[in-house]
Amino acid sequence: MNILFVGNENVCRSPMAEAILKKRFEEEGIKGIVDSAGFESYMINEPPDERAMRVAKTYGYTVNHNMRIFKKEDFDKFDKIYVMDAKNYMDVIELAKNEEHKKKVDYLLNLIEPGKDTPLTNPILNGEENCHVVFKKIRDAIEVLVRKIKTGELT
Repeated sequence: MNILFVGNENVCRSPMAEAILKKRFEEEGIKGIVDSAGFESYMINEPPDERAMRVAKTYGYTVNHNMRIFKKEDFDKFDKIYVMDAKNYMDVIELAKNEEHKKKVDYLLNLIEPGKDTPLTNPILNGEENCHVVFKKIRDAIEVLVRKIKTGELT
């Protein structure tokens, strides 16, 4: 199972999600590719936000990623593409070549709040404490994702 997380700058939410899922794949012996991407080109090859790295480390995760741009080819490489908010959703859907590609895209928080399309706020705008809140929501959603992969609910 190949999973991609998409955020705006790819320096906070999506790299945290990537780090959590990579560790969970390793712990559960799940095979697949986990990556993250964004849309803001001025951040290419930049490391994640320092607050995101500190918060992840607090919970035992290492965020080791340099920002990259989402590209059309990602639809062919990944089975599921999870976005953080409505802007990310529209940016990704706009690049979809067909309906099959569009079906791969979903809001990350739909894993814990199915069908609500709840955005995951960008914690960079609100300080490190909010980073903890966002991290925990991401971790909860990823636990559901891992369970769905293991039980075959997500194919």
